[in-house]
Amino acid sequence: MAEKTPVTSPKVAKKGAKPSNAVPTLLAGGNPQIAKGDGDAPVQAYIAAMPGWKSDIGRRLDALIVRTVPEVRKAVKWNSPLYGMEGEGWFLGIHCFTKYVKVAFFRGTSLNPIPSGESKSKDTRYLNIYEGDPLDEAQLTAWIKQASQLPGERM
Repeated sequence: MAEKTPVTSPKVAKKGAKPSNAVPTLLAGGNPQIAKGDGDAPVQAYIAAMPGWKSDIGRRLDALIVRTVPEVRKAVKWNSPLYGMEGEGWFLGIHCFTKYVKVAFFRGTSLNPIPSGESKSKDTRYLNIYEGDPLDEAQLTAWIKQASQLPGERM
């Protein structure tokens, strides 16, 4: 009797799954839907998927953060890039909205000067960047450096 070769079924993609080269879905306000992940790769995928002018802002912010804090830890959680220090939690997050990019300093009330954007969280302060806004890189660098030296947010 001839030996039968086992029949293997082809891999079937889960319903709603996207091929790895698919363009990420943009959620409300144009925020890219990026899978949760640690490291630079998911952050770069998020930045690449930021719509229009926001992607340039994302690249500039990421480069400024890495230049200011070379040992920064990166991740994407809740469809937002997060930046932190190993073992210290997260000090900064980025999120796209319809008309602006929000930079969240999780211990913003401890920064000098305090960023102007208030939050429901007593410690968090925001910087909203609109299309055409000049980036005050000196001020951002100072805030990033200060924020990276504070205890981070555990998420």
